[in-house]
Amino acid sequence: MKIIAHIRTDFPEKFGIPRQSGIVEELEGKIVFEPEYRNPEAVRGLEGFNYIWILWKFEGAEKERWSATVKPPRLGGNQRMGVFATRSPFRPNPIGLSSVRLESIEFTEHGPVLTVRGADLKDGTPIYDIKPYLHYADCHPDATDGFARDVFDDDLEVIFPEELLKEFPEEKREVIVKVLQQDPRPSYQNDPERKYGMAFDGKDIRFTVDKDRLTVFEVVPYKEMRKKE
Repeated sequence: MKIIAHIRTDFPEKFGIPRQSGIVEELEGKIVFEPEYRNPEAVRGLEGFNYIWILWKFEGAEKERWSATVKPPRLGGNQRMGVFATRSPFRPNPIGLSSVRLESIEFTEHGPVLTVRGADLKDGTPIYDIKPYLHYADCHPDATDGFARDVFDDDLEVIFPEELLKEFPEEKREVIVKVLQQDPRPSYQNDPERKYGMAFDGKDIRFTVDKDRLTVFEVVPYKEMRKKE
C-alpha cells in the first residue's frame, strides 16, 4: 500500500474531530499529493463529481493488537461489539473510509490540490486512495444503522463568549460551534467540573460540560497551552 497524499485540516489531535464524515459539512480540508502522484492527468475527470471517497490510514493503530470485539465510545465504553460491526481504528488493517464533498481542484506548483468539506480526519493523515462517489451505486436510502441508530444525542447548547470566539477568523466561527455541539467527549465522561481542551486552528479551546450545556471559558495558543500541561 502506497501513501498517495496527506490531508491538511484544523485538527492537530484526534480529540474533537467529528465521529463520522459529513456531520459538520463546513469543515474544510486540503488534500496534497505526494510528489510521485502530482501528475494533473491523475485527476482528469474528477471535476465532474461533487463527492469522493477517501481511504486513509489510522496512524498509531497499527501498533495495537486487534481484537475481535471493541468498546465503542458512543455506547459508554462498557458494551462490546464485533470489530467489523464498528468503525474502530483497532482493526486487522488500520484503514479508514470517509465520504467528503469535493469543493474544488486547484492546480498548483505542488500539483493538484483538492479542497474538500466534511472530513473527519486529523491534520497530516496519510491517504491511500481517492475514488469518486457514485450516487446510483453508493446511495442506499433503505440502509439501517444497527446499534448506531440509538446513540445519536441531541446537540449540546454551546456558550462561547463573543470575545473568545473572535480569536478565530470569522469564516471558522460557525464551524467551531458546530463541532462543539457534537460533544467531543467520550460518552462515559460526564463530570461537570472536568476541564477539557480541544485543539483547533492553532488554538486550544478550553471548556466544561454540565448536562446539555457546553461552556467555553478560555482560548489560548495551542503550543502555549501544551507547555503548561
